Amino acid sequence: MPTRVLIADDHAIVRSGLTLLINSQPDMEVVGAAMDGKEAVDLSLELQPDIVLMDLSMPPGENGLTATKKLKEAAPEINVLILTMHDDEEYLFRVLHAGASGYILKNAKDMELIRAIQTVSQGAAYLYPSATKMLIQEFLNRVQKGEQLEDYHILTQREQEVLSLIAQGYTNKEIAEKLVLSVKTIESHKANIMEKLHLKTRPELVRYALKKGLLDFV
Repeated sequence: MPTRVLIADDHAIVRSGLTLLINSQPDMEVVGAAMDGKEAVDLSLELQPDIVLMDLSMPPGENGLTATKKLKEAAPEINVLILTMHDDEEYLFRVLHAGASGYILKNAKDMELIRAIQTVSQGAAYLYPSATKMLIQEFLNRVQKGEQLEDYHILTQREQEVLSLIAQGYTNKEIAEKLVLSVKTIESHKANIMEKLHLKTRPELVRYALKKGLLDFV
């Protein structure tokens, strides 16, 4: 049985080119194409492809990161391979947190994309070489700083909620109203978060939340 692929990209010419490339492989076939994230999720649930080749940015429709989260929640057995122009650490961490099985750049060679699809179809993860280096460097940086690799999980559920809202720009008063708590309690949670994560400033907190995928993709 060939690997069934669904393509999601907002550019028709890109969808056509990818379709020709993938269909030229004897063990692959394109079963559908979508022009934004919402259509990608809807078609995936209908067609049940093995892999969704998902563009990260598809304006003005729903973006690929949001679609990946929704798709993995609804159909975790469908693998997602992100295809993007963004060679950036922050995008990489968001993509992995969303549940994607791979991340490849749009300027990759044709056969590299084919290898990525094959790798993901076999149940393994695929990252382009510089992305692997990013992950290794991040790991080393955190070890050097004495951080726990699973430090986010030492936060209580309430602290995780507060962290996410702080990072999204809400004030202590607004967070207190949202969670039906006192401002003093929110300040206490914030202090505990900073201490547990070894953070000192709000920008550090926002960067941490971004890497953990706690902020919506924009």
